[in-house]
Amino acid sequence: MDDRLELIGVYIEAAIGLQSRVPDSCATQILAASDAIVVAFRAGNKLLLCGNGGSAADCQHMAAELVSRLSRELERPALPALALTTDTSFITAYANDYGFEGVFERQVDALGHPGDALMAISTSGRSENVRRAVRAAKARRISTIGLVGEDGPLAEEVDHAICIPGRDTQHLQEAFLPVEHLICLLVERTLFGQPGSGMSQ
Repeated sequence: MDDRLELIGVYIEAAIGLQSRVPDSCATQILAASDAIVVAFRAGNKLLLCGNGGSAADCQHMAAELVSRLSRELERPALPALALTTDTSFITAYANDYGFEGVFERQVDALGHPGDALMAISTSGRSENVRRAVRAAKARRISTIGLVGEDGPLAEEVDHAICIPGRDTQHLQEAFLPVEHLICLLVERTLFGQPGSGMSQ
């Protein structure tokens, strides 16, 4: 048998295996993170998001779901979410002049206000630019959320850590997406009720 066919099965089983461990390991952490975002939105504040590489893409994905919508069945107002990964002119200018480590911290200083929330996404939990953004947010009384792989030091720096029980970067990235969608779903349902219910809180 072509060993590539075996690789397909092994890879998918590993991906599913990690995701299957998330509910038992992270359910209360996911609820706490979604509640922190709800608190910010209810107070008229916003969600900032930061991360590198695949995590940068996740930030943009989450911001899109919140500003637009996640559930097609639920018509709702836009929610204020901003990915700090999208302004390439600022990011390249600041990184060129000062270094890459401060690209998110500087934006938190410029855009963050007390009562906002910051979601920091990092598979390793060791990205210095992400950790500096968290420290800047806490100094501004901004609630901080971390989505991170196990043993990532970022988890010790945020107010609410979601620690996915794995270390393989690819499988962590695959496990992050359903968690991110779930947070958006929980936020939508808490603020606006289930689709078709006509209920809002």
